[in-house]
Amino acid sequence: MYISTHAELVAFCERAAARDAIAVDTEFLRERTYRPRLCLVQVATDEECVAIDPLAIGDLEPLAELMANRRVTKVFHACSQDMEVLYRTLGCLPKPIFDTQVAAAFLGMRMQVAYSAVVHTYCGVDLPKQESLTDWSRRPLTPAQLEYALDDVRYLIRAYRLMAQELVDRGRLSWVRDELYPLTQVGHYEPDRRQAYRRVKRISSLTRRQLAVAREVAEWRERRAEAADIPRKWVLSDEVLIALCRRLPRTAADVRGVRGTEQLSEKDVGALMLAVERGVKCPHDRLPVTGHAHHTPSHELESVSDLMYALVRLISDRSGVATGMIASRDDLYDFVRHRDESRLAHGWRHELVGSQLDELLAGNIGLTVKNGAIEIL
Repeated sequence: MYISTHAELVAFCERAAARDAIAVDTEFLRERTYRPRLCLVQVATDEECVAIDPLAIGDLEPLAELMANRRVTKVFHACSQDMEVLYRTLGCLPKPIFDTQVAAAFLGMRMQVAYSAVVHTYCGVDLPKQESLTDWSRRPLTPAQLEYALDDVRYLIRAYRLMAQELVDRGRLSWVRDELYPLTQVGHYEPDRRQAYRRVKRISSLTRRQLAVAREVAEWRERRAEAADIPRKWVLSDEVLIALCRRLPRTAADVRGVRGTEQLSEKDVGALMLAVERGVKCPHDRLPVTGHAHHTPSHELESVSDLMYALVRLISDRSGVATGMIASRDDLYDFVRHRDESRLAHGWRHELVGSQLDELLAGNIGLTVKNGAIEIL
């Protein structure tokens, strides 16, 4: 069903609120705006499947109430971007949630597995992918476009129920909930503008003084893009930002001498130069460092982490929990350097692998090779 009126939305949300779980997906555009623009919301229950048109419905309060209804689990696949656009549009975060992509990583599938693979595994259905480049803001939507959009939730409830039961049988449902908890917090979707520079491509190539400039320029870029509701790259691309931080321009002519600044107004250039000046004058003890500078491991630590990673891979193979879900290399470094603060020392990760890493580092267990495979001694 295609829902394009407030009355239809109210009626559907009342029916959906009586269910214990609903499947949710969104279609949005973010190529021309700072924040994603919600264009379609697909919702499915065990009995029906609907496409809600937020561009045609002015008042989305019934949908917001449904998303916030704690008696109804909202089931997503790879939920982070969907959660962000719903939060921005509705003013609330869906809770509670279940993510089939996260769950799959605990059930023998790889990290970031595609929705189509989950549907194939749990529902025996092969989904077509014919409308992936659709401009979802254009109206009217064709029947083929709506069918494609609805396929993203049509089988999700069935997969969820099978996956949830399997997680219960393996004693891992709480693990999935722990992993999803950060995604239900507003702070996850309100990033610190002062940390925006860390997401700039090739940021690690800069000196600490240049990093201080990048911090100021990237923060200015965020505020400028948000105010104009345009993508940050339309203000200044990452490549140009890095070039400016290396040159440390002192005049407007210096800024204009960098290719890719033509779109900046005189006001923008002035604000950019002030940002550069703030970075140049940053006291030495407040200069930022990249993550790489903090965590460059010694040769000895790299060798120890290689052994630890082999153990993690072994436990991953035996448990069916994806290696990437369990631990990264940085997680292993943190476990050696700051064990009590490491996430491997707490929760399901400690239960699954942390305690055995403790034994390995204490020399109480070892690894060997038998019949071409690694085993624990």
